[in-house]
Amino acid sequence: MRMNKKNNIILIGMPTSGKSTIGVVLAKKIGFDFIDTDLLIQKEENRLLSEIIEEEGIEAFLSIENRVNKNIQGEQSVIAPGGSVVYCQEAMEHFKKIGTIIYLEVPYYEIEKRLANAKNRGVVLKENQSLKDLYEERVPLFKRYANMIINEENLEISETIEEIIERLNITEILRKSNR
Repeated sequence: MRMNKKNNIILIGMPTSGKSTIGVVLAKKIGFDFIDTDLLIQKEENRLLSEIIEEEGIEAFLSIENRVNKNIQGEQSVIAPGGSVVYCQEAMEHFKKIGTIIYLEVPYYEIEKRLANAKNRGVVLKENQSLKDLYEERVPLFKRYANMIINEENLEISETIEEIIERLNITEILRKSNR
């Protein structure tokens, strides 16, 4: 990863894959800013994600999500968008231009265990869509957009972060920038 205009790290994956948790710790460790796009959406809309989905529906929510994400102008930032951002083509094309997209891959059984109540969390589930259906629908999209895939199965948060740092060769970049 060269430090130029494409110097952001974008973490994508299913809800509960650790995008925000890993993102915050990674940003602290490498001296980057951290941007949680779900929080940006909530701030701009002045309501919770689940309220937006409930009041306006999935399509309207995705339109808002696309708008907010495609306008992010971070530099040296770790960006954690919501899992449904992969349905937002403009946002994903924007992320490709401004950074390295890393898919945090978590097996379905683990997502199911972690995600007790999807609706209350603001997860974009269509009517009669199961969590398994959602997982199977999104995984190919995550893989399509990812520059890199980190399989988190059996990894602790710290191990995932070390893997990201190692694979992006950030240690070397940070050493050079501190000279």
